[in-house]
Amino acid sequence: MRQRNVKKKKEIIANSKYIILKPELYKGKWFDVFENNNPIYIEIGMGKGDFIKENARRYPNINFIGIEKFDSIMALAIKKIEQEDFPNLKLIRMDASDITNVFDKEISKLFLNFSDPWPKPRHEKRRLTSGEFLAKYEKIFVNSNIIEMKTDNRSLFEYSIVSFNKNNYKIEEISLDLHHDNKEDNIMSEYEKKFSEQNNLIYYMKVVK
Repeated sequence: MRQRNVKKKKEIIANSKYIILKPELYKGKWFDVFENNNPIYIEIGMGKGDFIKENARRYPNINFIGIEKFDSIMALAIKKIEQEDFPNLKLIRMDASDITNVFDKEISKLFLNFSDPWPKPRHEKRRLTSGEFLAKYEKIFVNSNIIEMKTDNRSLFEYSIVSFNKNNYKIEEISLDLHHDNKEDNIMSEYEKKFSEQNNLIYYMKVVK
């Protein structure tokens, strides 16, 4: 989803204490950035930050990094996040395709929430669960590869199941109607709240390799 333009968005981003402006400089050094050895979880496509912010609040012994490629959306997220203090949270404005330039065997879990489905066949490589992206993730995980995915797009969900299987991931948890299944620790993003209010089914799975 494209957002309206946010005034002074570049200034908001540049001046935020949560933003890492040149993340490639910290490749292999992210534990130093947080000044601890706690696990690092990342969310690709963090939107306005509801999900990553609540995770940082709820799990202070885990470090979180939110990644978003659109300036306006990142600026909106910063406005929300800066209302509180989260020592275990950092933000990066970048495209997910650059992820291997920023991380090297440092990530313990990856969240993919309501990613762009890129429905046209010619755009398959852009899907965040494509074989191309799974190969990139392979280089950033520190131990086991753990990915949690949520979407309201059934076609993307079905595609992702096949893609994970082809790349030797095992499905540990799966739901075809997450809110009906009442997952106890579910944290909603702003898109999840919106789609749920529209009575869209929310699909979820956790895969491990």
